[in-house]
Amino acid sequence: MAAGKKRGLHLSKLYSFRCGRALVKDDGLGSRIGGPGFSRVVYCNESNNQESILRSYASNYVRTTKYTAVTFFPKSLFEQFRRVANFYFLVAGILSFTPLAPYSATSAIIPLTIVIGFSMLKEAIEDWRRKQQDIEVNNRKVMIHGGGGFVEGVAWKDLKVGDIVKVEKDEFFPADMVLLSSSYEDGVCYVETMNLDGETNLKLKQALEATSSKTKNGNFIDFRAVVKCEDPNANLYSFVGSMEHDEQKHPLSPQQLLLRDSKLRNTEYIYGAVIFTGHDTKVMQNATAPPSKRSNIEKKMDRIIYMLFGLLFLIAFGGSVYFGIVTRQDLDRGNQRWYLHPDNSTIFFDPHRAPVAAIYHFLTALLLYGSVIPISLYVSIEIVKVLQTIFINQDVHMYYEETDKPTRARTSNLMEELGQVDTILSDKTGTLTCNSMEFIKCSIAGTAYGRGVTEVERAMAKRDGTSTIAMDSQKKSVKGYNFDDERIVDGNWVKEKHSHTIQKFFQLLAICHTAIPDVDEKTENITYEAESPDEAAFVIAARELGFEFFKRTQTSVSVHELDPVSGKRVKRVYSLLNVLEFNSARKRMSVIVRDGDGKFLLLCKGADSVMFERLVKNREKFEAATKQHVDEYADAGLRTLILAYRELNEEEYNAFNEKFSSAKNSLSVDRVEEAMEQIEKDLILLGATAVEDKLQEGVPECIDKLAQAGIKIWVLTGDKMETAINIGYACSLLRHGMTQIVITLDQPEIIALEKEGDKLAISQASKRSVIQQINHGKADVSKYSSDAFALIIDGKSLAYALEDEVKNMFLGLAIGCASVICCRSSPKQKALVTRLVKEGTKKTILGIGDGANDVGMLQEADIGIGISGVEGMQAVMSSDVAIAQFRFLERLLLVHGHWCYRRISSMICYFFYKNLAYGFTIFFYEAFTTFSGQPAYNDWYLSLYNVFFTSMPVIALGVFDQDVSARYCLKFPLLYQEGIQNVLFSWRRIIGWMINGIITAIIIFYFSTIALTPQAFNADGKPADYQILGATMYTSVVWVANCQMALAITYFTLIQHIFTWGGIVAWYLFLLAYGSLSPDISTTAYQVFVETLAPTPAFYVVTFLVTISALVPYVVYDCIQTWFFPMYHTVLQRMTHDGRAEDPEFYMKERQKSVGHKHVGLTARSMARDTSQSRY
Repeated sequence: MAAGKKRGLHLSKLYSFRCGRALVKDDGLGSRIGGPGFSRVVYCNESNNQESILRSYASNYVRTTKYTAVTFFPKSLFEQFRRVANFYFLVAGILSFTPLAPYSATSAIIPLTIVIGFSMLKEAIEDWRRKQQDIEVNNRKVMIHGGGGFVEGVAWKDLKVGDIVKVEKDEFFPADMVLLSSSYEDGVCYVETMNLDGETNLKLKQALEATSSKTKNGNFIDFRAVVKCEDPNANLYSFVGSMEHDEQKHPLSPQQLLLRDSKLRNTEYIYGAVIFTGHDTKVMQNATAPPSKRSNIEKKMDRIIYMLFGLLFLIAFGGSVYFGIVTRQDLDRGNQRWYLHPDNSTIFFDPHRAPVAAIYHFLTALLLYGSVIPISLYVSIEIVKVLQTIFINQDVHMYYEETDKPTRARTSNLMEELGQVDTILSDKTGTLTCNSMEFIKCSIAGTAYGRGVTEVERAMAKRDGTSTIAMDSQKKSVKGYNFDDERIVDGNWVKEKHSHTIQKFFQLLAICHTAIPDVDEKTENITYEAESPDEAAFVIAARELGFEFFKRTQTSVSVHELDPVSGKRVKRVYSLLNVLEFNSARKRMSVIVRDGDGKFLLLCKGADSVMFERLVKNREKFEAATKQHVDEYADAGLRTLILAYRELNEEEYNAFNEKFSSAKNSLSVDRVEEAMEQIEKDLILLGATAVEDKLQEGVPECIDKLAQAGIKIWVLTGDKMETAINIGYACSLLRHGMTQIVITLDQPEIIALEKEGDKLAISQASKRSVIQQINHGKADVSKYSSDAFALIIDGKSLAYALEDEVKNMFLGLAIGCASVICCRSSPKQKALVTRLVKEGTKKTILGIGDGANDVGMLQEADIGIGISGVEGMQAVMSSDVAIAQFRFLERLLLVHGHWCYRRISSMICYFFYKNLAYGFTIFFYEAFTTFSGQPAYNDWYLSLYNVFFTSMPVIALGVFDQDVSARYCLKFPLLYQEGIQNVLFSWRRIIGWMINGIITAIIIFYFSTIALTPQAFNADGKPADYQILGATMYTSVVWVANCQMALAITYFTLIQHIFTWGGIVAWYLFLLAYGSLSPDISTTAYQVFVETLAPTPAFYVVTFLVTISALVPYVVYDCIQTWFFPMYHTVLQRMTHDGRAEDPEFYMKERQKSVGHKHVGLTARSMARDTSQSRY
C-alpha cells in the first residue's frame, strides 16, 4: 500500500465481469477481431519483431503545431494572401516594378511587408508556444524494459508499439497501454483522467489475472504476448481487443486500457504494454480542430471590402474611359495638354493609340486609387481583438475565487459577437444548477421521509403566496447530505413499521455503486471518490444514516451497519460478484453480491422510466405510493432514482454468470446487454431517492438582466418535464399567469399504440399529434398576442418537431414564446435545435453548457460558452469562452460584449471613412489633371498613411473606448439592444461613414485647390506647385482624420491622446526628416517643409480652415441626431452628463422600457404580479 496520510483506496473490482478469475474460452460468436476496424496486432516486449517493423506503426512523437520550419513560410503566406485585400496589395506590389506604377516599388512593398510580417509574426509566436509544449511533452522521461531490466531516462518520443513501460505514482502515461500489473497484488490501479475529460474522480483499472503476477523487473525477460485489438479511434470510453499469452486468449476491455496523458494516482507503479503511440492514441485522435467560426461583422466586412473593390474598379474604369477620350482628342484640340507631348509620346499618352493608352491607364489607376482599400484593417482588428480578450481574461468581476478559475476567452475571433446575442440556449444541470447533489428526501416502502425544503419549493411557495418552514440552520452541514427526519436519523428507523425494508434500502445505497473509499489515517474520516455527484451523495447519505461503506477489495465490499436486533454497530462483508454498469441507454446499474448468510442478491438502482417495468407484477403494494412520491419530488425540482432488489438462487446465478462471461469473451455488446436484461427482472421495490441540484448563485438575477436586455433564453435539458418546469419557476423563466404550451406524446392514443407495438402506426400518430399541438399553439399565440407564452416540449415530441417538414412550424411557434424549455433532450437534439434556431432566425445564437453532452450544441452555436464545473472539461475545451459560473454571463455580454461590439463596429466604420477621405483626394486630383496618372502625393506619403499616421488612434479606439461605464451597462440593460439590432454596423451607418469620407475628400481637395491657386503662395511670389499642393492636402487629411477620431471617441484615456495627437506630430516629424534626405530618395518631398511650407503663413491658415470645414458636416449631423434622433447610448450619455442617470424616476422609466409583457425574469414576474393585484 502506498505510504502517506491516507489509506483505504484499496483493492477494487469495478468492472462488469469477474475479472481476475479463470476465463471461459472464446466461443468465437460475434467476435470482431481481425475484421474491418479491428486489424491491429501488437507484439508485446518484441518491438523489434520483424512483423512489428513491417506494420510501420506511428512513432510516439507528437506535434500539435500548425507549421514546421519547412512549411511555415509557404503555409503562412498562403493564409495571409487568402484575404482578398492582401492579395490585391501583393499584385499591386508586383506591378509597382513595371512602368505602369505611379510610385516606386519600395514604397509599395515595404508597407505590405510590415502588415504581412506582423500577422506572420503573430502566427509564429502562437505556433512557437505550441512547439515549446511539444518539446516538453516529447522529452519527458519514462522507464522501458530492455535487455535484462528496465532502462531509465528514455524519452517519450522514443517509445515504440510493443514496449513494456514502467510508470510510477503521479506520472503521466506516455502512450495508450494495456495494463499488465501494478504494485497491488491483484493488478489494480487508480487513474486520474482530468487531462482527457476534466473529471477529477479517480477511475479504477484492473489487469488480467494472467499478467498481474508480473510485478518484478526480471519477470518480463521472458514475457511475450500478442494483442489484437481495434484500430486507432477517438472513442475514449470503449476498447475491444484480446491478448494471447501462454497459449490462452483473454478478452480486453476498457478496464485494462491506460490512456496517454492520464495520470497514475494512489498506486506506487504499474507495468503496461504500449499499443497506440503518438497520433494513434485516443487523446490525439480526439484533438480535432474546432469548427471555424467567423463573426457576422467580419463576414459583413468582407462584403464591404468587395464593395470597395467594385468602387475602385468603377472609378478607375470611368477615369480611364475619360482619359482615352481626351487623349484621342489631344491632337485635334489645339494641343491643350502640350506638357504630355502628344505628338511625340510613349504608348501611355499616344493619341494614335488612345484605347491602348486607356487600358494602361486603367491598370495605373487601380494602383493609384488602391488607398481606398485599408491595407492595415485586418491586422489592426486582430490586434484589437487580442487585447480585448486580455481585458476579459483579467476582469476580476468574472473570477470565481472558490475554484480559482477566471474567465478565459479561448478565441479572439468572436469578441464582437458577444454584443449581438439574440438567443441563449442553455443546459440546466451544472449550468443553471450547481451539479453538486444533496440527498434531501426519500420514499421507502410507500412512506415519504425528509423534512428539507428545496429552492424550487421555496420559489413555488413564494409564487403561491404561502410560507415554508426552513430546516434548522444549526444542524451540522455535510457536503452532499441535507436530510432531516427524526423518524430515520439517529437510528430511529428501527422503530418504523417497515424497518426491514428501510435497512435493505440503505444497504443498497452503501453497496450498489462504484465509489472508492479514502480513509484519513489520523482522523479516521472517510471521503469518497465517485464517478458522479449523485453517487457520492448516496454513499454519504448511507454513511450518515448508519451504513458506512469503508472498504473495497477485489471481491468484497465492507460496510459498518447498525444491527436492528442488538442495536450495535457491526461490520458486514459482502462478496462482490458482478457489477452491471450504468450507461445512458440502460439508465440503471446493478451489483450482484453474496451476503454473510450466503444469499445471492441483485441490487439495482435506476430511472423510474426503466425500473417500474422491471418490478414483480402485481406484488408491489406500495408501487402507486412510490410513483406519487416520485412525481412530487420532480415537482420540487429533485432528481429521483428507484431502488429495487431480488434474491437469486445459486443455480440461477451460476447460469447467469456463465452466460455473462461468455458474452464478454465473445466481445459482443448485444449479448452482454441481453444477459444483463434477463437477470434484471422481477425486482422487489424498496423505494426512491431524491437529491437536489441547487441553482447556482445569482442565476435568477442574471436571467432577469439578460431578459431585460431583450435576450431570449431557451433551456435544453435531459431532465424530466416536471423537474425542468419547476427549475424554470425557480429561476423565473416561468411565472404565474404565463400560458404554458406543453407538447407531449403522453396521450391515451399514443400510449395505446405503444402497447400494441406497431412502430409505423406509433410514428405516424406521434407526428400527427405533434403537428396538431404546434398548430394549436401557434393559433393561441396569434389570438392572444398580448399574453406571455412558454413552450415546453419533451424529447419524443422534439424528435418529430425537428423533422424537415415540421421544424419551421416548430421554430415559428418557439419564436413567438417568451421562454422555451426542451425536456429529455439528447445531445444530438441539442445540436439540431441550435442549428435550427441559428439558421432559421439568422440571429446570433449563444450556447452554454458544462458537460460532454453539450459539446455539439456549443460547436453548432455562433458562440459556445463552457462552464468549468464538475462534469469535466469537454465543454470548456470545445468552447469559445470559458466561465466558472452562469452569473458571469451577465457581465460578459452586457459589459464586455457591448463594448467589444461598439468598438469593433466604430473602428471598422472609421477605417473606411479615413481611407475614402484619403483615396478620393487622389481621385479628385487625378480628375483635376485630366487623369494623367500623376499622383497627388509623394510615394511614401501614399504608403505610410494607413500604417503610421492614422492607424494607431483607431487601435486605441478599438481597445479603450466606452460609450457608458460598466456600471451603467448593467444598470440599463436595454443598451444591449443596439447590438442585437446591429444599429452600429448597419448598412445605413456604414454607407453614412463612407459618404462622410467622400464629402471630406471633396472639401479638402477643392478648398485646398481654390485657396492655393492661382495666387502667390509665399513672399517671393512663387505659386504653389503640385508638391506644395500635395503636402498641404496631405497635412489636412492627417489633421481631419485624427480630429474626426477625437470627435468620435467618448472615453478619452492618456493612450488615446498620445496616439491621436501623436499621429499628427509624427507626420510633421516625418516630413521634416524625409525632406532632409537627398533628392534621389525624398524626390518631390525634398526640403518642401523647411523651405516652402514652414515659413509660409498660408500653409497654416489653409490647413486650419480646411480642417474645420471638413469636420463641420459631421458635427452638424451629429448634433441633429443627438438632439432629435438620439440613440439609446446617447440618451444615457446625456443623462450621465446632466447627473440624471441616478434619478430613481428616470431609472424606473428606463426599466419599464426593458421589461415587456412577454419578457421573463424576476422583474417581469414582479411587474406581472403588481399588474394582477391592481386589477382587484
